[in-house]
Amino acid sequence: MNHKQKPEHSTLNLKELSGSVAAAALGVQSSENRERDFSRGKLHQFVLAGVLATALFVGSVLTAVNILL
Repeated sequence: MNHKQKPEHSTLNLKELSGSVAAAALGVQSSENRERDFSRGKLHQFVLAGVLATALFVGSVLTAVNILL
């Protein structure tokens, strides 16, 4: 095993998780990353990250509307 590769049993790191959540929000995800998410990701990580990303998006839209109006 190459020293730069991570073991298959490890969970996703923050960069991988946030990238997957962003790809899901935009509707684009590679097959390789989708398989990685299903094999290494945990449901509670994706739910929490999705709720947080949605809250940040809604907050930014509300802020932009309040600034413009």
